[in-house]
Amino acid sequence: MAKQWLHLCCYRCRKMVCFSLLKVMMFVFNGIIFLGGLALLGIGIWVKVDGSSFAKVLGAAAPQLMQLINVGYLLIAVGTFLLLMGFMGCWGAVKESKCLLLVFFVVILILFIAEVAGAIVVLLFSSVADIFVEHLQNWALKTLKEDYGKQEDITGIWATTMKELKCCGFNNYTDFNNSYFYQKHTEKYPSFCCSDDKECQESGVDHDKQGCLNEFQVFLSRNGKIVGGVALAIGVLELAALAVSLILYCQIGTYA
Repeated sequence: MAKQWLHLCCYRCRKMVCFSLLKVMMFVFNGIIFLGGLALLGIGIWVKVDGSSFAKVLGAAAPQLMQLINVGYLLIAVGTFLLLMGFMGCWGAVKESKCLLLVFFVVILILFIAEVAGAIVVLLFSSVADIFVEHLQNWALKTLKEDYGKQEDITGIWATTMKELKCCGFNNYTDFNNSYFYQKHTEKYPSFCCSDDKECQESGVDHDKQGCLNEFQVFLSRNGKIVGGVALAIGVLELAALAVSLILYCQIGTYA
């Protein structure tokens, strides 16, 4: 009888140690997410409140990251989401809150399913992928025609894209014809479309420069393994987070 009791105690101790280890893993993992979200949120708010001082500091410390100043609202949105997710995971693990752990599990599960569904659509259903590209093109042309040069964040996103991919417009430079930018700058195209890095009329356009859709496709073909590896790593992390949060949810209360 004493031997059976000892085995039972050892078994329960091992389970409690494993449970504590899972709590630590959950806290560390989501702590990193929380800190990352806090950093992005802080940078986004700093950019929107005092962009000039941000540009001065970043320009001296890390000039390659200067494009962050163009995506302030995007940083705020992503930072807020990561902040909330990290908080739910950390607080749910520390306080053993089944409610927070369940919400965390559901959100991560939705993200994972959406990513898998998107990958399946791209790989197997080319017609659906073509429809997606068509809708993307409609959105891109609309923003280039109506918002580029008018709305700061849209302009910043397109400027960053065209600079990094060395492209012009979505299809080519003609996407800017009769646009807000084109009319405001007396029928000139953005510097990204021109051969001398300055705003120019059609005679100064670099006709060899491709649209961003084509350059993005080239980027994917050249870096497909890297993109696939990053996507796989994110998927593995999400699966690990799902497993840990579900185990904690199921085990909470069994050691009371």
